[in-house]
Amino acid sequence: MGAPGAGKGTQARLLQERLKLPQISTGDILRARAEAGDQLAEEIRALQASGRLAPDDLVIRVVQERTAQDDCKNGYVLDGFPRTLAQAQMLEKLAAEQQKHIVVIAIDVPYDVLEKRTTGRRQCPICGEIYNMYFKPPKSDETCDRDAGVRLVRRADDSIDKVRVRLETYQEQTRPLLDYYEDAKRLRRVDGTRDRESIYQEIEKIIEESEA
Repeated sequence: MGAPGAGKGTQARLLQERLKLPQISTGDILRARAEAGDQLAEEIRALQASGRLAPDDLVIRVVQERTAQDDCKNGYVLDGFPRTLAQAQMLEKLAAEQQKHIVVIAIDVPYDVLEKRTTGRRQCPICGEIYNMYFKPPKSDETCDRDAGVRLVRRADDSIDKVRVRLETYQEQTRPLLDYYEDAKRLRRVDGTRDRESIYQEIEKIIEESEA
């Protein structure tokens, strides 16, 4: 778990590569599942067309279906799930049925750092190289180091106003979940302001300890 820009996607990918644990994103599953020709796919397509969020029972159905596949038998990394208390409670039941235990890791990054990570992000439209005006600036102001003279661009949703809305939404939606897992003595926190390798090593250690 972590706010937008905390680096949870990066860490999930590292866990997939190094521990061979499949990274399961509910957003990706729903988009892929909508391409099938059955009743569940029809339900998902109708939701997508309406613009509404998928209800808890539908999300847990696709998670249950995906995690029943062979590549998940030794565990998996959930990305973007659970998002609500109801989903967290459904996950408890699913884990018990699969005879697995839940490890909850929150990547903590102060909001002022998250704002700089996101609003400072720039990308070269030619080679795709990503910079950050605060943490990894180009040698020449706002132009790419690789493609000389090419001006870097910022994504429309990286403006300060939109970033703050995303962070506020995360805080409102996620606080109950963090409290839920903290009360259950399951929440482990890691400092997300360090380099990604240091963060990964701590996360891997947490996972190893949970298996002991």
